[in-house]
Amino acid sequence: MITLRPAVLADMEVLKYWDTQAHVMESDPNDDWNWEKELTFEPNWRQQLMAEKEGLPIGFLQIIDPQLEETHYWGNIGSGYKAIDIWIGLSENIGKGYGTQMMTQALDLCFENPEIKEVIIDPLISNKKAIRFYTKLGFEPVEKKYFGDDFCLVMTMKRERWLTSKNLT
Repeated sequence: MITLRPAVLADMEVLKYWDTQAHVMESDPNDDWNWEKELTFEPNWRQQLMAEKEGLPIGFLQIIDPQLEETHYWGNIGSGYKAIDIWIGLSENIGKGYGTQMMTQALDLCFENPEIKEVIIDPLISNKKAIRFYTKLGFEPVEKKYFGDDFCLVMTMKRERWLTSKNLT
């Protein structure tokens, strides 16, 4: 069972190490997370969470309100959205269902708020495994878009789709 907890400054070394892993660099090649700053900055529009299995960190995820996020990465977006970034730290932990558990918990967190109508994600177009993963979870493609130098597929999970899929399982 995967559990989520807030990411803290003590997680910095493991996060920096994960940033050196080929599969992490391939999925996020143009970003420097600047962990020293990010792990001590706690705005009300963001949650940074570590995923653990039996007390050991295996992944990271971030949930943001894209309307309030300070860089306006998602552009001029209205209210009622959340955006998620997620990764598994070590490649040996990919394909074991951990990412599915992480995303399921993250989507549940997002949709706990009745005002949230959609969750958006932006895997690189070249990251076919991630796109397959999100599609299996029920995300739908919206558009192809450049975010800086990154060519991404914007995908969405609508509230109704998530709640319906949860009632079918």
